[in-house]
Amino acid sequence: MAEKGIFEGLPWWVKWIAMPVLVLMVFGSLILSVLGFVISLLFKALLLVALVGGLIFVVKKFTSSSSSRGDW
Repeated sequence: MAEKGIFEGLPWWVKWIAMPVLVLMVFGSLILSVLGFVISLLFKALLLVALVGGLIFVVKKFTSSSSSRGDW
């Protein structure tokens, strides 16, 4: 078990406080940019679904009202 040897003699605060703080300091901007990209992608997907749904609703509303009149 050579993997356990690195953190074996260290106090708990090094494993659970210092290591995550160092990781966030080094990779924090990368994590935030990836998270921002994912949130932006989800927002755009939801916006697309809402626009397509609204377009379908409007088209069905106008085609059903125009076909019921019989003018065309």
